[in-house]
This record gives sequence, C-alpha cells and structure tokens, in this order.
Amino acid sequence: MATAGRQYGKQSADERRAARRARMLEAGLDAFGGPQGFRGTTIEALCTAAGVSTRNFYEEFGSREALLVALHDELNERATAAVVTALAAVEPLDLHARAHAACSAYLEVMTSDRRWARVALVETVGVSPEAEAARQAAIDRFVALIELEAARLVEAGLLPDRDHHLTAVALAGALLGLVNTWRTDTAWDARVPAVADEAARLIVLALTAP
Repeated sequence: MATAGRQYGKQSADERRAARRARMLEAGLDAFGGPQGFRGTTIEALCTAAGVSTRNFYEEFGSREALLVALHDELNERATAAVVTALAAVEPLDLHARAHAACSAYLEVMTSDRRWARVALVETVGVSPEAEAARQAAIDRFVALIELEAARLVEAGLLPDRDHHLTAVALAGALLGLVNTWRTDTAWDARVPAVADEAARLIVLALTAP
C-alpha cells in the first residue's frame, strides 16, 4: 500500500484527473451497458464504483447524460477510425475488397463488447436532446464516409454516377441493425466474419445498382 501511495504521489494533477476520468468511463460502461442500464443508475452508484467523489464527477462530466454521450462518442470514434485505417490499407480500385475491409473493421469494433453496443444502440435512444444529437451525428458521419467512398469510386468509373445519399443512409442503418442483432443473440458471436462477408456483398450490390 505504501508503494501505491508513493506512485500516486508522483502523479501530476493532470494524470490524476485522467485516471479518475478513465475510472468513471469504465464505471459508466459497466452500469449503462449492464442490466440496470442508464435509467437505473444513479450518480452516487457511479461514483462509488469509480472510487471518486460526486464533486469529481460533476467537474468531469456534469451529468449522467454527459457520461453516456462520452461513452457513445468514444465507441463511434473508434469505429470510424478503424474503418478509415482499414480503407487506407486496401487497393483503391478494388470495390469488394474495400467494402469487406470496411465492414470487418467496423464490426470488429462494434462487436468487441456487448456493453458498448448496448450503450450506443439502446441506452442513448430518447434520453435527452443532447444524446439524440450525438447519436444522429455519429450516423451522419458514417453516412458521409460511405458517400465519400462512393464519390471516389464514381470518379474512378467503378460506380454509376448518381446520388448515393439515400443508399448510404440505408447501408448505415443496415450495419447498425446487424450489430444490434449480434448484441441480443450470443449465437452470433461465431458468425461475425460471415456477417462482414454478407454486409460487404450488400454494400457492393447497393452502390453498383443503377
């Protein structure tokens, strides 16, 4: 214990705050992504689980909703970054390979932990205008990513030159639906690679349709 105390004493104020924030995020993930969900979790319970004071909590997040949105945004930012990284490593003119790489990267992040999926797909719905705005912003970013990829492939002559916005919206919704089905059915755990294959085929068919 003395050693831990000395190690703690060597931390800067910023390091201590970052450590508290990480514990609060983990406590929020456990609570909001667990059976009790967002609505069944109090700030006091979150603080107890994270080992922080209510003052620490309010200084960092201000509300339960803000913690929920922070978790939602973290997952979606990781998923988007994974897709961008995957696309950067694939042959730029191979439509199916790019669709498969993007789907695999997205699903790998989104199906990494059912707690994350519940937070992103269930607990943020209808909580507050701020949470709804964050949820819609994440969908809009993913739609924009699909549209950007489609526009690049149109320019390369690999896709028909048409408005792909509605297609991108439909594809984003389909991918979220697949993740939600995985979230509710543990039998799907072994099927994630096959789901990526099917999602890639869907994307290719949808984008290449005249």
